[in-house]
Amino acid sequence: MEKQIKHTEKELLALRDEVSQMWQLVISQLEKVKQAYLENDAELAREVISREKRVDTFELKIDSDCENYIALFSPVAVDLRLVLSMIKISGTLERIGDFAEGIARHVVVDGCCGVAMELKEDLRIGQMFDTVISMLSDSYVALETENTKLAGKIMQQDEEVDALYRNAIRVLAAYVAKRPEQARCILETLLVTRKIERIGDHCDNIVEEIVFYIDAKILKHNRSK
Repeated sequence: MEKQIKHTEKELLALRDEVSQMWQLVISQLEKVKQAYLENDAELAREVISREKRVDTFELKIDSDCENYIALFSPVAVDLRLVLSMIKISGTLERIGDFAEGIARHVVVDGCCGVAMELKEDLRIGQMFDTVISMLSDSYVALETENTKLAGKIMQQDEEVDALYRNAIRVLAAYVAKRPEQARCILETLLVTRKIERIGDHCDNIVEEIVFYIDAKILKHNRSK
């Protein structure tokens, strides 16, 4: 029995390590795509696109390992909550990776970063990037330290991202009225800000899973945005 307990603990540690590696990769993707977008660096954007395959591979491996763990050990209580949370968190990290790749493709394909550069101060896209990167980094710390007190801070940051997104809509709406010939690039820029806003929402979802695992509390649908 003691050997089995040690074995299950070893499997859980390995699972958490996989998720941690995936998490750090996705944070790196966000940091790189921020630089690529704000500096209109197509080469760096291509690097982000090529590394997305690694994010996808992590998700598939984690899903498989979680399913095997449940089948082999029939976990209950906190161990079951951990495994279920890892499945959902890895899926959410993969979606964040998809958004990072999507933003990178705007740099490589659309050639519309000029609008963002011209309106950089008003759009505050750099601040949007910084906030979601902070959210994802803080949620990683919350899981590693099992500290749900960070949840409130991260959820507040999501509201800040939402406010920045609404500001971007207003700025771009005013700009297109003056420069209708730039309509396509303005729309592309709006799509980028929307992707960043969705990343913030997904970071919020990760926090909900961490609280579920640690405190056995379900936040989803039980609080206002």
